[in-house]
Amino acid sequence: MSELRQQCLWEHITARPPHTAALASAVKADVCVIGGGITGLCAAIELLEQGKRVVLLDASEIGTGGSGRNVGLVNAGTWIPPDEVEQTLGSAVGGRLNTVLGGAPAEVFALIERYGIDCQAHNDGTLHMAHNANGVADLKSRCEQWQRRGADVELLTGAQCIDYCGTEKIEAALLDRRAGTINPMAYTRGLGAAVQRLGGQVFQHSPVLGLEQQAGGWLVKTARGEVNADKVLISTGAYTEGDWCNLRGQFFRGYYYQVASKPLDSAAADAVLKHGQGSWDTRLVLSSIRRDDDGRLLLGSMGRVDNKPAWFIRRWADRIQTHYFPQLGKIDWEMHWTGCIDFTPDHLMRLFEPAPGLVSVTGYNGRGNTTGTVVGKALAQFLLHGQAGKLPLPFCADKPVSAAGLRTGVYETGFSLYHAGQVLRVVL
Repeated sequence: MSELRQQCLWEHITARPPHTAALASAVKADVCVIGGGITGLCAAIELLEQGKRVVLLDASEIGTGGSGRNVGLVNAGTWIPPDEVEQTLGSAVGGRLNTVLGGAPAEVFALIERYGIDCQAHNDGTLHMAHNANGVADLKSRCEQWQRRGADVELLTGAQCIDYCGTEKIEAALLDRRAGTINPMAYTRGLGAAVQRLGGQVFQHSPVLGLEQQAGGWLVKTARGEVNADKVLISTGAYTEGDWCNLRGQFFRGYYYQVASKPLDSAAADAVLKHGQGSWDTRLVLSSIRRDDDGRLLLGSMGRVDNKPAWFIRRWADRIQTHYFPQLGKIDWEMHWTGCIDFTPDHLMRLFEPAPGLVSVTGYNGRGNTTGTVVGKALAQFLLHGQAGKLPLPFCADKPVSAAGLRTGVYETGFSLYHAGQVLRVVL
């Protein structure tokens, strides 16, 4: 059995981008984008296509945050069902958000095609898998809600469900044909390459230390340089650090981990998710399941394992795999990694305009691949034309999450206890 190492699979299999130096001088831009994830990169592309000068700053490297470390599901909609979205936001605003995010997967795949991004993109749908009767009822409701809105979704049961999922442990699965899967690191780095080809200036290893409003614009400071920009977009998500803005108070941080096997090559492995969908189950502490193009099995769940021993991680992965796919026998797990998610109490994102010419977003709640793509473009359009009514959501007032740090700790403790119960075969 090989050593189980802490490394992100997507980073391991994706070519590194061309080197870009840290900002070490004073530069000017029409828009300074802070954060080199999917949101910031898509915003930069939209601005550059409209002829604007763009400087993009990233505290680390393109893709090393949540944009490049996630499961790679290209999901439609929000975490919560569409009826609940409209109940929370009102029919007009909620209906617009459902429409925008329902069409978001198509925006992702169109962008991939337009810029020739090689990222294992598959527009074959996703599967939301019911693990018990309550899960079946939830999926039936979600299916009806989306079908009422004209979405191409179908509830699979019986032999068809087993055929798609590759397991008899799932009673029903919601197939969303709008959705799909990608290698998220390759998608993010591909967006970064597009920004550079369009003439954008990208500076990595350039964390922002200060943000000051000046006459007619903004001054963005780093350790060795500064950007004088007419406007600024902050898109740092769960990886926001420092006291130069108040964005950290608008969400609480959560974690998500994944474990990847070595490539599997057998008839039994080929039957697992054989139609190409990525999936996740209806457990309160969910498990995500997908394959990559090399045949690896990827399992994931809420919480973190970067602070846990290898034996614990192996036993957790073995427990999930043997429950759903016992026909695979003993799996050789190769690597594991953990990423951060910016959560909000209502599971809905928030858009902010703290001052004229300054916009920000947070609270994707684990739906960043699609949400970041359409929100980045929408915020860029707002900076270009100032039409707030065309945004997916209205800007909201400063809305700090109470006891954000405590929420993070409580959730993580709960996830760790649940996973310990899985390892000890007390719960599943």
